[in-house]
Amino acid sequence: MGSARSFLLTEIVATLGGELIGDGAVAVERVATLENAGPDAIGFLANPRYKSQVAASRAGAIILSPKLVDITDVPRIVADDPYLYFARLAQLLNPPPAASGVVAATAAVESPLPSGTEVGPGAWIGPEVSIGRDVIIGAGCHVGAGVTIGDGTRLYPGVSIYPGCQVGARCILHSGVVIGADGFGFARSAEKEWVKIPQTGRVVIGDDVEVGANTSIDRGAIDDTVIEDGVKLDNQIQIGHNVRIGRHSIVAAAAAIAGSTHIGERCMIGGMVGIVGHLEIADDVVVSGGTVVAKSLRKPGMYTSIPPLQPHADWVRNFSHIRHLDAMADKIRALEHRISELEEGSSPR
Repeated sequence: MGSARSFLLTEIVATLGGELIGDGAVAVERVATLENAGPDAIGFLANPRYKSQVAASRAGAIILSPKLVDITDVPRIVADDPYLYFARLAQLLNPPPAASGVVAATAAVESPLPSGTEVGPGAWIGPEVSIGRDVIIGAGCHVGAGVTIGDGTRLYPGVSIYPGCQVGARCILHSGVVIGADGFGFARSAEKEWVKIPQTGRVVIGDDVEVGANTSIDRGAIDDTVIEDGVKLDNQIQIGHNVRIGRHSIVAAAAAIAGSTHIGERCMIGGMVGIVGHLEIADDVVVSGGTVVAKSLRKPGMYTSIPPLQPHADWVRNFSHIRHLDAMADKIRALEHRISELEEGSSPR
């Protein structure tokens, strides 16, 4: 990350908005939790449950919602969404490093680079690669032939981008990310052998996308795998061939999305979610962590397929009941039929 710098509260409000109450000449260098903040830090209160921490906090200033503005006398910034304000202020205080323009002597570069591009030791940039302005290619990265990388994108050490793939502007690809490996495509012969299907599509990543460490995004079998603008992917995610993830969706760690599934915009996919292939997920869907999605979700809303945590003995007993649901349903239908017969027999003629 880049070096933090100090801002006066008046400068912060002039840049990010919000209402300033108190001494605007207070300078802050960092954001911090209320519990660990010192006079050089600005804390934030996003959840009223923790308002008791405000009195004990040593923060030089605090970000608060309008409803809680009177719980302290320290300088404060009033914002409708303190957590969102905190996020933007953290970006302001910790800007990413600018590209140094240094190309390491041990880097192998086979394409022209714009002035200012930074390339780390041991990196390889193949032929016919197009790279935008202010791009950083970390140590040991592999950028295949014909790849396109947009302005301001950062590749941390050890990223691999296979030939022909496209990465947009202002993206962040963390170490171990693999973009464009072959999708898992095979046909089975009469002899039960697996015949590889050449994967001739690309991976196309939009602008402002972040991809976490050791996440893999497979190239399309024929059409492209597409990650749209603003998508955020956590660590150790598997995205299969021909998947499309809509704008501003977010996927948590260890999720696995099988091929040709289309996920809508603004979706939230929890950690360790498994999504089988060829499904359609509507816009604004939330999937709880650990859920297995085995059918299309065509309406917005929250979906969960796992039972709540419980003691093991209770789980064994409850699962035993589940195993007998079919038999219980048959008994209930038989009883309902018998009751209907008795009611008919007792009706006045």
